[in-house]
Amino acid sequence: MVEKKFLVPMEKLEEYLGSIHHGKIKVVSIEELGTGKAERELKGFGYGKSYLIKFRVNGREMKNVLQTVNPGQFGHEYFSDRAQILLWQFSAFNNLPKHVRAVDVGAFTKEGTLKSLGDCEELFLLTEVVDGRLYHQDLDEIKKYKELTELDLDRCEALAEYLAEIHALKKDAPNLYIRRIRELIGHSECIMGLIDSYPPDFEFADKNCMCMIEKKCVEWRWKIKGKTHRLSQVHGDFHPWNIMFREGTDFTVLDRSRGEWGEPADDVTALSINYIFYSLQTYGKLEGPFKSLFEYFWSHYLSATEDDEILTVVQPFYAWRALVIASPIWYPNLPAEVRRKLFNFILNVLETEEFDIDHVNSYFER
Repeated sequence: MVEKKFLVPMEKLEEYLGSIHHGKIKVVSIEELGTGKAERELKGFGYGKSYLIKFRVNGREMKNVLQTVNPGQFGHEYFSDRAQILLWQFSAFNNLPKHVRAVDVGAFTKEGTLKSLGDCEELFLLTEVVDGRLYHQDLDEIKKYKELTELDLDRCEALAEYLAEIHALKKDAPNLYIRRIRELIGHSECIMGLIDSYPPDFEFADKNCMCMIEKKCVEWRWKIKGKTHRLSQVHGDFHPWNIMFREGTDFTVLDRSRGEWGEPADDVTALSINYIFYSLQTYGKLEGPFKSLFEYFWSHYLSATEDDEILTVVQPFYAWRALVIASPIWYPNLPAEVRRKLFNFILNVLETEEFDIDHVNSYFER
């Protein structure tokens, strides 16, 4: 990766240091640590570097070290990864005896200034407002009336085509694909995190069952992690509570999660598991209008992408999404029989090499 330089005028650096140290600043020199080379002019801060800054404040000589984090593997690929590291360091350094003290955590801005974040306690995100109705309300109505409209099919097709469109954008970055598959297994919001959220005395899956699920998923990691050619643009949490429709098939998606790039099976399973979920609650199996939507969605997606290989990688993604909807935390009032069938689904799907769209009901029995 080419080194990035954050070009900061000297006066802006001095303004920033003045705001931290409460005085008039004059920078004397800047030295990139490890090189022994000192400069009087600031040419730019590169990431993944540490700089010794010597300065005078109100006539008193001082020095600070400015550190940046290098992008790369080990979970540092995204800007948010690097921000997380620096925010944690600032919150933690000063709590440990004998640790070097953190003075501030800040950010380089697009305008060439430095901005302090040191007095932040929590971050927030400000977004636009989107009008419309969440897609799960469509599924609620189908569950209630047990019939499909033409609009239901049109929206299902629109969602399949949308995923096909965003998944068509590929990226040659093997480490990002491997990371995504690793996080599928071990991330706090994914398989192991979900399993840890279950009560220890859970009726439908004791610790031996959960251990077996984890072992199977680790085996799937090793089957999938080499398929780095599949790295695609993804949403990351493409379920009916994150899709908002307006008139017809016009919709907006919400709350993209866990990185820009990943495995298309992530999005496909996040949506399609909900056709299974609603059908199990309504019919006890994949049946009626939800079966039609499930097959309609898969048919249009596969036709648009010609990605038959996806049927050999969906298994751990379906296991993860089934763990979500079977959770007594997220769905405390779910009928016992539905929960049991979801765990049968998890165990059976993890044992099949190619997901069979036409025989999903066979996965609900053990």
